[in-house]
Amino acid sequence: MDILFNITKIGVTTVYISCLTILCIFGLNRFYLIYLNNRNRRIINLPEPGTFRLPRVTVQLPIYNEYYVIRRLINSVSNIDYPRELLEIQVLDDSTDNTAIIAKDLVEKHRSQGININYLHREERLGFKAGALENGLKHSTGELVAIFDADFVPPRNFLLKTVPYFSNEKVGIVQTRWEHLNRYYSSLTKAQSILLDGHFAVEQQARYQGDYFLNFNGTAGLIRKQSIINSGGWQHDTLTEDLDLSYRIQLGGWKIVYLDEVTVDSELPVDINSFKSQQHRWAKGGTQTALKLLPGILRNKKLSKGLKIECGLHLLANFSYPLLLMLILLMIPMAYMWQSLGWQKVILISLLAVTTGTLSVFNFYYSAIRKTMGTKWRDLAVYIPLSIALGSALMINNTRAVLEALINKNTEFKRTPKFAITNKRLNSKSVRYKSSYEFIFILELIFGFLFLLKTLYALYTGYYGWIPFLIIIQLGFFYSSVLSLMHSRSIHIPMRHINIYKFLILRPK
Repeated sequence: MDILFNITKIGVTTVYISCLTILCIFGLNRFYLIYLNNRNRRIINLPEPGTFRLPRVTVQLPIYNEYYVIRRLINSVSNIDYPRELLEIQVLDDSTDNTAIIAKDLVEKHRSQGININYLHREERLGFKAGALENGLKHSTGELVAIFDADFVPPRNFLLKTVPYFSNEKVGIVQTRWEHLNRYYSSLTKAQSILLDGHFAVEQQARYQGDYFLNFNGTAGLIRKQSIINSGGWQHDTLTEDLDLSYRIQLGGWKIVYLDEVTVDSELPVDINSFKSQQHRWAKGGTQTALKLLPGILRNKKLSKGLKIECGLHLLANFSYPLLLMLILLMIPMAYMWQSLGWQKVILISLLAVTTGTLSVFNFYYSAIRKTMGTKWRDLAVYIPLSIALGSALMINNTRAVLEALINKNTEFKRTPKFAITNKRLNSKSVRYKSSYEFIFILELIFGFLFLLKTLYALYTGYYGWIPFLIIIQLGFFYSSVLSLMHSRSIHIPMRHINIYKFLILRPK
């Protein structure tokens, strides 16, 4: 029995330390990205106005059942300031509801006003979004292709601000930063906005500053048509066709320009079940892309070691979810197994590592909101703990996504429904698209209570340093599970300003 216990102790300790070490590497890389982000910005010399031949641009609008936002999208894109003879708009519609009727009527209306806008409808969603873009590309006439998802509202000067960067023939993609129409709608949208600000304002800018590979985000950007063709075109063997294509384009020698100062408004999911579905798709697609491209990247002798390492950290980032899940499940067994050797000594090293990782995440998002919000950053700063908690609560949802990618399980591309809701007023017409929870919310609730017990255990044993970390994790699980149930019962509920975070943590003044 003692031999079996010792073998188990060695095995558990090895797994625990391995998870902790890898997570620390991801955490330290966040500090590195913040450092790169704070360096002097890259300067690109643009051509003098009038000296650059404006190329023909095709704007693609891939849509699928977007009843509430289709008018806003088509009207805003039709209003873009660019020479009409050089602009083509494609509405790539795979809809199966009344969205198709509305879209077709809007296309006819704008065509009658002299806009070169075309409607392409597919009866079957072969390849989902990638398939729609691939089909549209066959009929496109532009040298550049701009893409906007249904929930985006591009500014009038979008093309005039971005197209000149293609005067450099090596530029294959120009990506801009997302802004959020409904950032202040609820605690959920505030937390989401911080997570996305971290990606765009810190990570994307840092990778661009450091001359590392970065990703096209699938919308609010332009791609040189020739770079798509030369890189193998749109492929739909992953759920993140944008990440896949952008890496293949860069492997082909093209460059990506990231413009942090150019923003495009978008709408965040107001329903946590839609948010989790979106995160599941991104996590699974990112893992699929890593499995598809990373082996070739590591074998590529033309790439530097530093670039390969950063590509690995980027593409494998979603593995942090199963690693974190494994780490927290082993916390109590580790405490029990090492009591005889003085757990206080072991816990100190472990706590320092976890603290480093947590601080790196906090600093990451703090830097993001300071950069994006200017003098208003304090309005969102109090929601950073909720963002970290929400991100941590995704570990079950996204671990499932990573495992599905590893076993090559096929799943449908689930779109994230949007309702054109940008304020706190209830919009009763939004009953058309209903969300539903999955069994994961039950696991999240169980984990919430498990961490509550772990917190009590830490108080009892005197491991006070773990308590802030444990509280953040259990807050995330309770928040996510309760909202999942509430939002699935009625589509009206997420439309109201239910601010559970403020109720529980930030007591109303």
